[in-house]
Amino acid sequence: MEIKSELLNKETQTKLTPGQVYDALKQGNKRYINNQLTEVSLDGLRSDSVNGQFPQAIVLSCIDSRVVVEQVFDQALGDIFVARVAGNFANTDIVASMEYACGVAGSKLIVVLGHEGCGAVKAACDNVELGNITSLLSNITPSVAAVKGGADAPHNSSNAAFVNAAIDENVNQTIDKIRSMSPMLKDLEDQGAIQIKGGVYKLATGQVEWL
Repeated sequence: MEIKSELLNKETQTKLTPGQVYDALKQGNKRYINNQLTEVSLDGLRSDSVNGQFPQAIVLSCIDSRVVVEQVFDQALGDIFVARVAGNFANTDIVASMEYACGVAGSKLIVVLGHEGCGAVKAACDNVELGNITSLLSNITPSVAAVKGGADAPHNSSNAAFVNAAIDENVNQTIDKIRSMSPMLKDLEDQGAIQIKGGVYKLATGQVEWL
């Protein structure tokens, strides 16, 4: 197997299309599922990284320790930006980070990555109120409310189908929110300079199911 030892550079990043980056992450996920992660030379990558970075994508993920984003997509040091917050929702700071990634650093793809069994979504389904978690969950409750009409009762975390529907809806609403909060990113998407994709990580298999 080829060993990755060189960091992405500006020339390589510029030549990439959003579709190529999307395909690269999909292929990386297949390698992850098949336990065929690319070997890397960290010494070479660290050395190259001193002079700058040119990641090809930014991934918004939950903080869940079972979802190791770089491994899930078989990406090495310098390949992707990763933003993490419980429930993988978008707020001003997250969207600003995406604007930096795509508008300044040249990334070609935004991925909103939810995951199966998300504790934050389950807590929103159960109307949990606890410290600052209450405020955090207010970003997810609109997705929970949106799927209640199409889901059988009970509408709480004991209903796996209801939770899964809320997880998918949360990814979709987050993508809509990114577009509405950032004219910059919406313009880049409309111009074809970037793509915005959503997916849900399956805990047992490691597969990302794209929405």
